[in-house]
Amino acid sequence: MGLIPHQPRVEDTPHAAREWDGDLYPNPIPANFYLPSSFDLNSIKSLQMNDRDFIPQLTADGSLTFFSQEFNQSFHSSYGAKQESYFQYVVPTLLIEKALSPVLRLLDVCYGLGYNTAAAIQKIWEINPNCYIEIIGLELNPMVPQAAIKHNVFENWNTELIEILRILAIDRQVQTESLKATLIIGNARDKIKDVYKSCFRADAIFLDPFSPPQCPHLWTIEFIKLISQCLQHDGLLATYSCAAAVRTALLTAGLSIGSTPPFGRKAPGTVAGFNVKGYTTKYSTNFNSCLYQLPALSQSEKEHLQTRAAVPYRDPKLIDSPSLILKRREIEQQASDLEPTSRWRKRWLRIS
Repeated sequence: MGLIPHQPRVEDTPHAAREWDGDLYPNPIPANFYLPSSFDLNSIKSLQMNDRDFIPQLTADGSLTFFSQEFNQSFHSSYGAKQESYFQYVVPTLLIEKALSPVLRLLDVCYGLGYNTAAAIQKIWEINPNCYIEIIGLELNPMVPQAAIKHNVFENWNTELIEILRILAIDRQVQTESLKATLIIGNARDKIKDVYKSCFRADAIFLDPFSPPQCPHLWTIEFIKLISQCLQHDGLLATYSCAAAVRTALLTAGLSIGSTPPFGRKAPGTVAGFNVKGYTTKYSTNFNSCLYQLPALSQSEKEHLQTRAAVPYRDPKLIDSPSLILKRREIEQQASDLEPTSRWRKRWLRIS
């Protein structure tokens, strides 16, 4: 089984090529595969027919990812799929601090290969093996997590965790004494409504679609509002994106936002939660309180939210095509009185 050179996700492209309007920020494997009895023949045929779409790509930290032909982007940063999941999602959502809680609930939007879920489970149980974790993952294409198992993407991870991910990818549900995990396959715009109606409220939400210009329907005001309604009052949402349109959607949903440290690029990510000035989280077995302050936006980022790049993506009925969503935003930007993004960019390039 061969590896191909990593093809960059948009944020891996050179600084000179990027615009803050989107997310173009500067900055041998074993072939054996265990097929359980529950893996039906149609699934096997589908994997065989689509092998060309799931050729492992090696990232800088030694972990593997895939490249999406549909979205023309990699699933992860070239700097490291495993580290990206940890530093972009686990750390900003305070799961390390909250791991001493008896129960934690996670919502993984765009589950993909399963890295974000895997990194979260691994770190929580490393700190507190007795923590009961409940996870819901949303994923459009079931072949992505299945291909991750087929290509032994998690080969060097904990054996118990590999088995959990294998069962979840194939059976879409895992339940043990310390874990309940459900992988929901389908259009996230529809499935998030079911998650909300089930009264599931997450302590941490991982928002990890492909970039806004390529996947605008999962970055709209309407979709993000639904996601935010699935967040606990003291929970946190993390995403790799710091696009102004995305941050506008988060603010419109009633969340306050902060920047997370860049991972493998010059641009930060975003963390969001309720309460404007910070809030108290209870994350220990003794329920001791800790005041958490969202990391402040820089002056440049604040001004970015006053430019036309901040015009959000809209999808009023959650049914529109990506092309229509992009066109609607383009028209709104052209009619906007906000500062042109190019003027903001030139000003800050002079300052920096």
